[in-house]
Amino acid sequence: MHAQKTRVRFAPSPTGLLHVGNARTALYNWLFARHTGGEFLLRIEDTDLDRSEARHETQLIEDLKWLGLNWDEGPGVEGPHAPYRQSERLDIYREHTGRLLREGKAYRCFCTGEELEAERARAVAEHRPQVYSGRCRSIPQADSEARAAVGDTFAVRLRIPDQPLRFHDIVRGDVEFASETVSDPILVRSSGVPVYNYVVTVDDALMEITHVIRGDDHISNTPKQVAIYEAFGWPVPEFAHLSTILGSDRERLSKRHGATSIASFREMGILPEALVNYLALLGWGAEGGTRETFTPEELTHEFKVERVTAAPAVFDWAKLHWLNRHYLKLSEPLRLVTLATPYFENAGFLLADANAATVGWLEKLLALFLPSLDQLDQLPAKAAFIFRFDSAAALNEEENSALLATESAQKVLAAFAERVRRATGSIRPDQFKLWMNEIKTETGAKGKELFHPVRIALTGAHSGPEFDKLIPVIEEGSQLELPVHVLSVRERVEQFLAA
Repeated sequence: MHAQKTRVRFAPSPTGLLHVGNARTALYNWLFARHTGGEFLLRIEDTDLDRSEARHETQLIEDLKWLGLNWDEGPGVEGPHAPYRQSERLDIYREHTGRLLREGKAYRCFCTGEELEAERARAVAEHRPQVYSGRCRSIPQADSEARAAVGDTFAVRLRIPDQPLRFHDIVRGDVEFASETVSDPILVRSSGVPVYNYVVTVDDALMEITHVIRGDDHISNTPKQVAIYEAFGWPVPEFAHLSTILGSDRERLSKRHGATSIASFREMGILPEALVNYLALLGWGAEGGTRETFTPEELTHEFKVERVTAAPAVFDWAKLHWLNRHYLKLSEPLRLVTLATPYFENAGFLLADANAATVGWLEKLLALFLPSLDQLDQLPAKAAFIFRFDSAAALNEEENSALLATESAQKVLAAFAERVRRATGSIRPDQFKLWMNEIKTETGAKGKELFHPVRIALTGAHSGPEFDKLIPVIEEGSQLELPVHVLSVRERVEQFLAA
């Protein structure tokens, strides 16, 4: 007899953007399926019709594809368990509700909202658990059907047996809930809309899900779902409840901690492989526990859900940036140009459809700034002095003006300007190096005294990229047709001295 193939699902609600916690859940499900040779399903839980929007579904599908999390069944990949949107499965839920009512495992509850609120208030006053009393449990089946036939409003509740509800959690071990803490949960509201716990269980059972991997905010839902599985006589899947992700202040991660949506990370210029690597480490570690960089293939090989920790994970921007720098360095130059171009276009530094000469120049420009980048959206600010050199701002900067006021700095700049004016054609790095050695001998200046005045004259700051890489970028850029004219070394020196 063959072991059953593992089947997992990611089932988001299209009511907003895909955030870090849900993305990690999707990733762990995907890794589990790929590691075990199983199947990964995507299901859209859109029964909240007031809040569900098509644009959110489109965005989350784009985000999952950007992260590289492909699915074996789901929207766009039809399979034997379609449809994959809950709003298209309402007939299935109605059919199963009818079955539970016929078998006496569920019952109609005719209690009004006011009656239920009065019950809750009494329970609070008497310091009892705020659970449903079960007053409609004893209504005879015939009476219940007669009241429904004449149009009495009712919800449908599950009849919870008087025994503990147990399930196995791969992360937390065996878990047990007393039946009285669960009460008789509503399956279908009086409006006719089925509730989350009901539809998710029906879908997971019919889609043959073997393992439910999700956030620990669902633990309190699990006993109700286990009771539904048992009412239908379905096998109960294994569960793995993932720990909460916290911000640096140890509070639950939210917008106040900065960007938390996958779309935001993408807009910032975090690479998908860096984000996938980082999300994997938020609550999981490989055997040995010292390694921190993994390709998706390596993660697939290493991932075991048993190594997921129950302790909350803390989101660490510094670590994400470290991983992003790592993957930026490994990226092909042409890919980086493609990714970086929109940032330069938005800043007004580039036009769309750059020609081959501009693409080649951009590769050099990116190599210049890559070591100092945490994310690609920092590029326009870091490279701004290449495109828009502001000599007046450089002279007005307090630290610069103090340095430039010294006799040594003035001698160095005068000697440098003289050589620049005498030169013909573009200035080369070897030429620049020769000049600086000559100026060192001529003026006696060395180190910072020698290089800082020249750097300020060319970039507006006394620190920055190495001259042997900077000079070609400035000179080649000045010869390109760009929306803004890149000043050559000669033009920068003349503008600076004139200011």
